[in-house]
Parts: sequence; structure tokens; C-alpha cells
Amino acid sequence: MPKHQPSSSHDSSLSHSAPLATASGAPGRTRFLLELFIAFIVTRLPFVSIPFKWLESYFHELSHGLATIISGGVVSHIELFPNGAGLCFSQGGWPLLIGFAGYFGAALWGYLIFMFATWPRGIRVSFAILGGAVVLTILLWARDLLTISILVTLAVLFLLPLKLKQNQFLASGLRVIALMIILNALASPVVLLGLEGLGDANMLAQQSWVPAWVWVGVWLVTSALMLYLCWRRVDGAAQRRSNKIKM
Repeated sequence: MPKHQPSSSHDSSLSHSAPLATASGAPGRTRFLLELFIAFIVTRLPFVSIPFKWLESYFHELSHGLATIISGGVVSHIELFPNGAGLCFSQGGWPLLIGFAGYFGAALWGYLIFMFATWPRGIRVSFAILGGAVVLTILLWARDLLTISILVTLAVLFLLPLKLKQNQFLASGLRVIALMIILNALASPVVLLGLEGLGDANMLAQQSWVPAWVWVGVWLVTSALMLYLCWRRVDGAAQRRSNKIKM
């Protein structure tokens, strides 16, 4: 959530005998559903889910920061907390864009990362870019030891897989990460309904006179849309492979 000083805010395949394998980079339908199930389970596991909650929080606050810069403001620093919460400290910018960007941006990042993971030759590049973005965030906007520690963990999460040679494993892992970000972005806004006077939705309600529950609804719809677009990418690739086989 942003914090404007002094106020705050927050299967198919080319081979019938290997239905999970793909040549285009997009997983088959069965593999996608399996990866979605794994992502859902991991986001519900105690302790194991914590680093992945940090991912959603990171992209949430990063989106606030980018929206601040795009709308003419200045970002001072960001803070991340062990429970998955975060703050973006900034001055200036357009409050409506900044406030809306958090949950919308997290879901959009999840979708973009999923698309990266369907680019066979760019898997390692994608991990490197994401890891580099986290490192850059540490240098620019991390000030306290806790935030730095969390961001270092996320950087390792992206950069360590580069040591692995199995490209298919890397792609699958990146897709699962992307789906976890989207699922967390889908679940997080609901919590705002119980926060009186706090959170991005309430800040937007004060700025726009549009009720907080409407903003929460928009975020839920956009997050669900990103998940649907991931499925469309998978389903479209599966149909194209099926048509090639029939030909």
C-alpha cells in the first residue's frame, strides 16, 4: 500500500504418448491445471507460503512506486514485512493511479511473468531480469534491514534457478511462481473490506467518493481476468498444436 508522507495507504503436445510436453513453450492444459493446483496449495501452506506472499507484496509496492514516478511523483523508499504487508513512501503523483496500481499491478506482473515462462528461449533471461529488478530495488528503495533481507531472499529465489540446467523445470517453476502471484493478488483485496479507514480501497474511496467495495470488486475482476488470460494462452497453444497434428 502506498504511504504519501504524512498519510498512509498499503495438454496437449506433438506426441500422444507425452501429453504434458510442449514444443511452443506454453504448457498443455493438463500441466497448466496441475501447476495451478500446486500454486494454490503452496499459497495455503504455513511457512512455505511466506516467501511467495513476499513476491506479491513486492510487486504490489513496486507497482505503487512505478505509478508514482509515471504520474510525476518521487519514491522515497519501500518497506516489506514478514506477514506479507508492505508500504511505499512517496511524495507527489496522482493518488488515484498510485492507489489503484498496487493490486492491479501485482496481478499484471503475475500475468507478464507467466507469458515470459512460455518463451522457451527466454526463460533464463526472464529469471535474470526479475532477479536484477529486485537487486535494483534494493539499491534504490530499500532502507531497513528487514526489507533488505526480504528482497535478498526474493533475488535468490529468481537468480538461484539459473544454476539449473533443466529448461523445462525452470519454465514450470516460473509459471507456478506467476500463478501464485496472481492467486495472492486475487485473495489479498478481500481483506481490505474489514479495514475501517485503512488500506488502498479506503484511500481510493476518500479520493474518488467511489465506495471501497467497488474498488475491491474491480481488483478481484482484474486478477481473475489475468488468470483467465493465462488459460487462454495455454488453450490457444493447445488448439494450434492439435490442428497441426490433424494436418
